Amino acid sequence: MLRSHNCGELKSTDINTTVALSGWVQKIRDKGFIIWVDIRDRYGITQLVFDEARTPKKVFDSARNLSREFVIQIKGQVIERESKNNELLTGAIEILVNELNILNPSEIPPFTIEDKTDGGEELRMKYRYLDIRRNTIRDNLIFRHKVTMEVRNYLNNQGFIDIETPYLIKSTPEGARDFIVPSRMNSGQFYALPQSPQTFKQLLMVGGMDRYFQIVKCFRDEDLRADRQPEFTQIDCEMSFVNQEDVLTQFEGLISHLILKIKNYKIDKFPKMTYDEAIKNYGSDKPDIRFGMKFGNITDKAKGKGFNVFDSEEIIVGFSIKKGASISRKEIDKWVDWIKKPQIGAKGLVWVKYNEDHTLKSSVDKFYTENDLIEWAKITKADSGDLIFILSGETKKTLKQLGELRLAIAEKNNLRNPDIFAPLWVTDFPLLEWNEEAKRYHAMHHPFTSPKKEDLGLLKSFPEKVRANAYDLVINGNEIGGGSIRIHDSKLQKEMFNLIGLSNKEAQEQFGFLLGAFKFGAPPHGGIAFGLDRLVTILGGEETIRDFIAFPKNNSGRDIMIDSPSMIEKSQLNELGLDLNKS
Repeated sequence: MLRSHNCGELKSTDINTTVALSGWVQKIRDKGFIIWVDIRDRYGITQLVFDEARTPKKVFDSARNLSREFVIQIKGQVIERESKNNELLTGAIEILVNELNILNPSEIPPFTIEDKTDGGEELRMKYRYLDIRRNTIRDNLIFRHKVTMEVRNYLNNQGFIDIETPYLIKSTPEGARDFIVPSRMNSGQFYALPQSPQTFKQLLMVGGMDRYFQIVKCFRDEDLRADRQPEFTQIDCEMSFVNQEDVLTQFEGLISHLILKIKNYKIDKFPKMTYDEAIKNYGSDKPDIRFGMKFGNITDKAKGKGFNVFDSEEIIVGFSIKKGASISRKEIDKWVDWIKKPQIGAKGLVWVKYNEDHTLKSSVDKFYTENDLIEWAKITKADSGDLIFILSGETKKTLKQLGELRLAIAEKNNLRNPDIFAPLWVTDFPLLEWNEEAKRYHAMHHPFTSPKKEDLGLLKSFPEKVRANAYDLVINGNEIGGGSIRIHDSKLQKEMFNLIGLSNKEAQEQFGFLLGAFKFGAPPHGGIAFGLDRLVTILGGEETIRDFIAFPKNNSGRDIMIDSPSMIEKSQLNELGLDLNKS
């Protein structure tokens, strides 16, 4: 062994012990006759001492040649540290070195390996192996490990079986774009990388496995952002002989356990909200319920008063900001400009101040009496000292814009506390959504989601009104997981395929294996998949999933460390039967 201890474990009880340590040089302080060197590994930092009077001359001279990030091994005696450092686990001791071995020198790194580094994100991603040496990224990866181990242990104790499913599968027309893999042995044919193990886990239920889980890589060739990667990790789960309530109860248990174990935070309840309620009250199907600002619809109370901006629009809706009446006109004008920016796209913003003296002042006083404004205040739950913001326009767009404004104001007022966890189930999503460009319905979740039993009669006549037996778990305004009770009847599954524009022939070609399996006694089943990257990020109190992934891609889907994706040799293309020069 090149070390007897790690760099984070020696304490005052080890004084006078002879030890060997290995690690990276973190910092050097050379005073001429004495040199202090901090040695680092993933466990911590230990201070080394090279003393001209007590250290062998050859060792002392070698210490003069050290530089940051050299990999070294030392042997020496643990002694008491004169100037103790209470911020370090090893701050009570230091090592008087009598033997030094340089295991590997290092070039000067392109950025400092410290918590507050001088390296930009792109540079740190290019040298990700160096970035991982920093406490921030290292601790995030260890944190992710702890979460995944808790997930595995919990599900194992609940009777779930960890089963691997294939990575080379068949491309299907639904969902996001597939990543395609050409087959050399089957020239002209292609595999796809899985967007999820959806059909395989359903087949495992047909196979009688009853409770399955997998922490699995999935792949989607879609546009990226801070919380999306082309490859991502799911906690994928499925259960037989269950209804929706069974699934929700089971996984409330998992999430409660994780948050209590990892964050020592107790979840008291998981409220439920329908999709329609979420959109109506918060302008989003993943509302953050850590704070108020619930929408109030004032359309009936605001129309017909001669204010054309309101009179000509479909909906007029607003929310109140507690103690917001003290906000200056200058600050309000900033929000007016914010709501008009292209990313939001609102035409304007109406405001009402409900002053502490119970008077009301608004930007539309010319058209509305104080009694009118009092009615608005009642609907938006405003009280004296509050401020009301109001938007109008086409219903869907306006609710979304107001939802964006609500989140921005909450962020500005520090209402989105990362140490508070507010889970929420959103249910009763539409089963289908109309795609105007394709002139057909798409499955809102996926085509294996079961309709609600009470809506089955609407499938042929009013498919757009059918609700899905589906559910999303939202935590702090982030979709953490989603699932559904699945279709387990081949006749209903065929009908669903027809609704999304697949002919019987196409359905058989694409999903004949699943339809065939349903004919051999498929049990009722359902499940859920959690985004592990997002879940770990939320539990870690951060926003960007890249910080919790060992080797992430950038916003263009590139791994700039290994320069991927890249071109391949023409000989490889020929072997695969591909010619990129053909039109």
